[in-house]
Amino acid sequence: MSQVSWIQQLALLEQQGEECILVTVLEHKGSVPRDAGTKMIVTRHELYATIGGGHLEHLATKMAREMLMSLGHGENKTHVERFNLGARLGQCCGGMATLSFEPIGFNQHHLVLLGAGHVAKALVNIVQTLPFKITWIDEREAEFPEYLPSNVRKLISDDPVGELKHMPRNSYYLVMTHNHQLDFDLAREILIQDTFCYFGMIGSQTKRKKFDLRLAHRGFQLETIEKMQCPIGIAMIKGKHPAEIAVSVAGELIAHYQGEILEQKRPMKNHELAG
Repeated sequence: MSQVSWIQQLALLEQQGEECILVTVLEHKGSVPRDAGTKMIVTRHELYATIGGGHLEHLATKMAREMLMSLGHGENKTHVERFNLGARLGQCCGGMATLSFEPIGFNQHHLVLLGAGHVAKALVNIVQTLPFKITWIDEREAEFPEYLPSNVRKLISDDPVGELKHMPRNSYYLVMTHNHQLDFDLAREILIQDTFCYFGMIGSQTKRKKFDLRLAHRGFQLETIEKMQCPIGIAMIKGKHPAEIAVSVAGELIAHYQGEILEQKRPMKNHELAG
């Protein structure tokens, strides 16, 4: 547990672009571990300051981390809950504490970018200027630029599919690796988890049709497969240069978080998948 004040730590987390839950003792009655106004910061992996320890703090930490995994853009509402510090909580204080759980840093979307090829590099240059935090995953360390913006975290992994289970709920996913089989494995895992806000994959109509058929043969239903955007990008923006593709894809991401309904670019029907 850090000895830095919660105010300093909150400022540091904001600078790093890391979401957290600010837990505050709003009011107390009787004997409680900490008085009203006491604060604690909970991130996915760390705990800063304290509201007194014991089972109350343990339970509050657990609740805060569950919030971190479930909250997304536009859902950052403060939650208030009252706790009776009796035998049920395993504490002998006997008082009552009301805690608030305030999400901090959820003004950005989280993009999981899989693949570090030419289009991905061009895309990062654009998306890093938008309200996104980016987790950029590839197996090849040499493919990443030497310098990355502060809101971009590179993740070098021999198991990109396995990394997906560590990503926050309601993330945006873009799959554009150098390997079609890896693309398919990632698509299958993303659709199985089904916790994404947006899922797009770079590719042609031919690639889309092949992937649709493979997914259908593995038991995926049409309504699930349709959640995958492929091809990606705004149709009116033509061109094959990485920068042109990147602008097109960035436009689609912007349209999505602004609430626009995205065009479904795949006209396949149930009977086509079954065939």
